Amino acid sequence: MEVRTWIEAYGRAWREGDSEAVGELFTDDAVYRSHPFREPHVGRDAIRAYWRAATASQEEIDLRFGEPIVAGNRTAVEWWAIIRENGEDVTLPGILVLRFAPDGRCEELREAWHYRLTRREPPNGWGR
Repeated sequence: MEVRTWIEAYGRAWREGDSEAVGELFTDDAVYRSHPFREPHVGRDAIRAYWRAATASQEEIDLRFGEPIVAGNRTAVEWWAIIRENGEDVTLPGILVLRFAPDGRCEELREAWHYRLTRREPPNGWGR
């Protein structure tokens, strides 16, 4: 799977809250670290469970990805999400650092993000 195809599928799964689809993007023993200070979710079942919980209250997801930076089997990509969560507008900018297996599925995802209780568009030049 190409990096851009993987990112598009990940974004589609997020927008649709589809934990099954997101699970298929990862290897059986993948490590998903959703935040630098959180314990990782290890394996597809744990990743799916995390996703069900994380996306359950999200609606009206405006999700964008920047240009990915690829070096061998590793990729970094910025993301920017504006979400309606529990009746409030929330802005979540973040970055994914990904490591891919030879079959194109992700074997490690590390994520860092910031949470702001407001609606905020990305700054000029974002994502390049």
